[in-house]
Amino acid sequence: MLRDRLGIETVLDGCSPQGQCGCCTVLVDEAPRVACVTPARRVAGRHVTTAAGLSAAEQQRWSDAFVACGATQCGFCTPGIVCRFAGHERRGADLSDRATVDKALAAHLCRCTGWQTIREAAAHASAPPSADATERDPDAAARRASIETGGPQRSVPASVLGGLDFGADGAPPGTLTAITGPTGDWHTAENLTEARRQAGKVQGRRTTLEPTPPISIPEPPPGTQWDIQLATCWTEPAYLETDAAWCAPGGEPSDPLANGGAFGGKTESPVREEARQLANDLGHPIRVLWSREDTVRRGPKRPPLAAGLRTDGTGIIRIARTPGAAEVLRSVLPNADIVEVDVPGPLTSIALRAAIWAEAQMLAAALDQLRTGTPLGTLGDTATVELTSSEGATARATVSPDGIDVHINAGNPLDVVTLRSYAIGASHMAWSWVTSEALAVDAEGEVHDLTIRSFGIARSADTPRIEVTIEPSHRPPVPAGNAVFAAVAAAAWLSRGAPAQLPTGR
Repeated sequence: MLRDRLGIETVLDGCSPQGQCGCCTVLVDEAPRVACVTPARRVAGRHVTTAAGLSAAEQQRWSDAFVACGATQCGFCTPGIVCRFAGHERRGADLSDRATVDKALAAHLCRCTGWQTIREAAAHASAPPSADATERDPDAAARRASIETGGPQRSVPASVLGGLDFGADGAPPGTLTAITGPTGDWHTAENLTEARRQAGKVQGRRTTLEPTPPISIPEPPPGTQWDIQLATCWTEPAYLETDAAWCAPGGEPSDPLANGGAFGGKTESPVREEARQLANDLGHPIRVLWSREDTVRRGPKRPPLAAGLRTDGTGIIRIARTPGAAEVLRSVLPNADIVEVDVPGPLTSIALRAAIWAEAQMLAAALDQLRTGTPLGTLGDTATVELTSSEGATARATVSPDGIDVHINAGNPLDVVTLRSYAIGASHMAWSWVTSEALAVDAEGEVHDLTIRSFGIARSADTPRIEVTIEPSHRPPVPAGNAVFAAVAAAAWLSRGAPAQLPTGR
C-alpha cells in the first residue's frame, strides 16, 4: 500500500513479502514494524510513521549521525534502520549500548557497511550535537565512494532518509509494473500486488538441503598428497536493492545501479533491456521488478572452485567455467594447472567483488606460509596477510580473537570517513564469506535457498571489532575494496587453519 497506492518511495523493498531485510520498517504507533508483512487492516485507525515522517529534529540528528560516521553507502537499508532506532529511542532505549543496538539490527540486513559504522551512528545520535557531518567535503566523499563502487554514489542526508531515487523509483504516474511468473512469462498490472496475483507468485523458502561445494577437490597423483586444499560453495552477493528499472516507450531505462554498485552484481543485469523491450512492445511506461527470488536465481555468483596444491605452487585448480576466471588464477598462481569445468547452477561472473582473485590470494598466502616452514594450522588463531591489488591498493589484515585490524594505502584518501566505511564493509563481507556464507544448490543447478536469512550473512551481533588504519598518501586515489576483501579473507582462512572447505564456520 505505501509504495503502490500512496507513492511513498522512501519505504524500500528488498525482499517482500519475506519480512527479513528490514528495508520497509515503519513505526506503527511508535513501535517498529516491517511493512511488507503487516496487512493494512491491522493498522486501520493507527498512526504510521516512515523515516520521512519523523520530526524535523529527529531527521536532522539521525541524518547527521549516519553521514558523520559513514554509516550509509547505497542507502537502501538506512531509512528502515533509522525508523527502528527512532522507535526504540522514543521508548527510552540506550542506543549507545552495543547489545541493545545488535538486538535492534537483528531485524535488518545491511550488505555495504559491515554494521560497525551503523552502531557508531546510533551512539553518535545520542551524543551532544557536533559539526562532524558538516566539516567534511561532500564532493570528496562522493568521489571516494564512486571510486570504491565503480559508479556514482552519494552518502548524503537524503540517502539516510530514503530521499534518493533507486532503480524502480521516479517513474511517472500510471506506470505499469511487470514481473515474471514461475515459467518466466511476463505479467503486467497497475501495481505490484496485482501483478503478483496474476503471476501466482510463490514466496521463496529456506531449504533443509545442506550447501556443499559443487566441485570436488582433484585427486593428487598416486603416492602423493596435496599440501593445500580448498573447495568453495555457491554464495549469494545479496545486494539489497534487487534488479529493477523503468522505461517509457522510446526512452532510456533507469539505471539499476542507482546509488550503489551492487558489488559488481548488476554489471550485466538484463533488467534495463527487459524494461526497454516491454515499454516499446506495450507502448506504455513499464517498471520491471525482480523479486528477491528472481535475483537469487538469475543473478550472478562467484565461480566455485576446488584446488589441490603443493608447496612449490604446482597442482590442479578446477573452476566453474567463467569468462576471465582462468586468466585471473594464472596471474596469481602461474604454476598450477587450471581446469575449467561445466557446473550446473546459476550464472557466474568475475565482476563480483574480488571474485577468484581473492580465492587465488588465499591460496598464495597459504603457499607463502608453508614456504617459511610453518605448517598450516600451527599459527594459533591469529594470521596476518599483506597484498597489493591490480589497481594499486595495498592492504594488510590481521585476524585474531580480538577482531580484525586492517592497514590500507589506497592513494589519496580524499575523505577518510568514507574510505574507512568502505574498508569496514569489505572486511565484514570477506569475514562473513569465509566463515558462514553458502547457498544450497542441487545437483541439477536449482537454487534452494531463496530468503535473506538463508544466505548465512553475519549479523551485527556476530561481527567482530574492525579497526582500520589509513595511510596518508599523495598518490592518485585507487579503490581499496578488492585489496581489503582479499587480505581479510586470506587472514580469516589462515587463522582457522586453512580448512579444505568454505565456509569454515565461526
